[in-house]
Amino acid sequence: MPKACDLKRGMVVDINGMPHIVKQVEAKSPSSRGASTLYKIRFNNLQSGQKLDESYKGDDMLKLADCLRTQVQYSYKEDNIYTFMNMEDYSQYSLNEEDMEGQLGYLSDGLEGITALLVDGNILAIELPQSVSLEIVETAPAIKGATASGRSKSASLSTGLEIQVPEYLESGEMIKINTSTGKFISRA
Repeated sequence: MPKACDLKRGMVVDINGMPHIVKQVEAKSPSSRGASTLYKIRFNNLQSGQKLDESYKGDDMLKLADCLRTQVQYSYKEDNIYTFMNMEDYSQYSLNEEDMEGQLGYLSDGLEGITALLVDGNILAIELPQSVSLEIVETAPAIKGATASGRSKSASLSTGLEIQVPEYLESGEMIKINTSTGKFISRA
């Protein structure tokens, strides 16, 4: 049973008998003496998809949900259904587009390192790897000598995602992106 101060993005907890995934954790330190740090946490109900905002003190206890985590690989998309394959027994799981809000821009064919959250053999959600490598499809031309400056420019990636990248990058280059922040990390 984790304390509220130990919660991390992607953990699944049981709230009123329903599994909820932690989407955001924000710590607020009150200025008065003796006041404890408050943790404002945004959850998503894994069965209904509803958002839930709660505030907890750092030592409040929460119950971990009973769910199985297994490694899957992204296989294909058909209409609005995304299919993932279990890396051990080759069974397949499908998720709707709306269940994967904010994660679609990071999915590329054959992407491995994805963790599927299963309850009773049904997939409820996926956790992306910490970083993914994607190709820059379109960006402004590279500026000579731009390595010293910290300026950035907009770039469209192979999955349709748009992010800010350093000026020295060109179209066709592979880059690493942090999936939790959506920011450029390095060349791949």
